[in-house]
Amino acid sequence: MTSESAVSAAVVDELGARLKAYEGRPAAVAGIGKDPVNEPMIRHWCEAMGDTNPAYAGPEAVAPPTMLQAWTMGGLSGHSGRTGAHDELFDLLDEAGCTSVVATDCEQEYLRPLRPGDEVTFDAVIEAVSDRKTTKLGTGYFVTTRMDVRVGQDLVGTHRFRILKYAPAREKRKPEEEGARARRPRPVVNRDNAGFWEGVERHQLLIQRCTNCGTLRHPWLPGCNTCGGPDWDTVEASGNGTVYSYVVMHHPPFPAFNPPYAVGLIELAEGVRIVSNVVGVPYDKVRVGLPVRLEFRRYDDDEDDPLVLPVFRVQEGREGGVG
Repeated sequence: MTSESAVSAAVVDELGARLKAYEGRPAAVAGIGKDPVNEPMIRHWCEAMGDTNPAYAGPEAVAPPTMLQAWTMGGLSGHSGRTGAHDELFDLLDEAGCTSVVATDCEQEYLRPLRPGDEVTFDAVIEAVSDRKTTKLGTGYFVTTRMDVRVGQDLVGTHRFRILKYAPAREKRKPEEEGARARRPRPVVNRDNAGFWEGVERHQLLIQRCTNCGTLRHPWLPGCNTCGGPDWDTVEASGNGTVYSYVVMHHPPFPAFNPPYAVGLIELAEGVRIVSNVVGVPYDKVRVGLPVRLEFRRYDDDEDDPLVLPVFRVQEGREGGVG
């Protein structure tokens, strides 16, 4: 190890030790949910997620367990129970050049259902800071926070949220590659969604179907939201749909993309919704209600790892949209 490398490693070790000292420190104490658990928020959530489980409606309704974090969010004004430890930790990372952040995963545990009228309180702690890690995105540290959610004295659930705070990697490119468009990121394929991506490779858009109650669902999940059944098969989408909602991406710019471009929430003829690009018209001509048709588009000239994605093309002559 050169003397310069030794000095660099010592600086990193010193930073790591300072970051580790924040483990176990509170990030929020005696936080109070800004609203009690309530029926309107439950209804909006279920409509947005397409969740028709009857347990979430009527006089005996409970809140969907996955709404756990929604009852603790502070909005733009934040929470009064927040401590300074979390901000201090992030300031240290920023000063060390770890100015970028990406959420990596979350874990939730549900101990009892929440019901309309429940008043939620919570405490949060900085549970873990990893050793220095180098990833394709860059070099930095994984920070895990744990939130304990209570109603009265009862612990009703926990929420762990993990992010990577990192210094972006500088991509080394050969002179002949200068000016060439960067390679698009590949989708994260796991055991829950592998069947979907295998279908895409065959130019099929597959929708999960519960074999117990027949409910269709997307994105792919390990179990049915309606009846809880674990077994499923698939049906192939017809490819017809409409733009249910959309956003136009301007910022931040990514090397592999060419903003501005439209990203749509597409409602398929089968009733489920999927997020994808809307193509065939300029980004500023995309409108809610536009009829679209599925097509599969290949990105990157990479024979070893081709990228094929489902996109939705506005049907010719229908650019006027609906309002």
